[in-house]
Amino acid sequence: MSGGDDSPQRMSGGGDSPKRMSGGDSPERVSGGGGPAGRGTRRTGRRPGNPDTREAILDAARTLFAERGYDGASIRAVAATAGVDPALVHHYFGAKDRLFLAALDAPADPAAVIPQVTAGDPAGLGERLVRLFLTVWDSPAGAGAVALLRSSMTNDRTARMLRDFLVTQVLRRLLEHLDTDPAELSLRGSLVAGQLVGLAVTRYVLRLEPVASASPETLVAAVGPAVHRYLTGDLT
Repeated sequence: MSGGDDSPQRMSGGGDSPKRMSGGDSPERVSGGGGPAGRGTRRTGRRPGNPDTREAILDAARTLFAERGYDGASIRAVAATAGVDPALVHHYFGAKDRLFLAALDAPADPAAVIPQVTAGDPAGLGERLVRLFLTVWDSPAGAGAVALLRSSMTNDRTARMLRDFLVTQVLRRLLEHLDTDPAELSLRGSLVAGQLVGLAVTRYVLRLEPVASASPETLVAAVGPAVHRYLTGDLT
């Protein structure tokens, strides 16, 4: 989702000298090339950037997010598990939420799209959320979302990461804009998630007709009011 694929350091070859990520040894000494001082010298401690560093960070992140949840995992812990400096994690992914989205291979960035839902007439909140949901799932990115949903049904680690994505990245961002009883936030969020995940399973996994082939606006009109009630209406 974010971060570059290029390594922050070049491990061999000529050209401009790259930045040192940590420690006092130069990249030439790490690779054993360059001048006589570096020949045969091995660096100890954390490994520097290399073409596999990004994937090592993602593997560590998936493990820790699955084991500890989004709130329990930290950039420092991910870096320690991957055997890299925390600066490298920030270099590739930025903040923790960006790392989480990349580890999950999320179909969209909630921080970028949720404002489309919260802006505008409060009476249309539920319809805008369902419309955005369908727009993402009907897009090319939707294939990855379907694969993620299928995996969550049989894989506990994926299920926890998907649950954390919905709670911490989608619902938390959405509900913080609502003027509602804090004691009801968890229930409202769960009801909204159930409605949307149920719609996704019906339309994209089971492909149950006529929902599977219905136009987005048909589903927005049918599902939007229920979602809106869960967000803002009386739950008694």
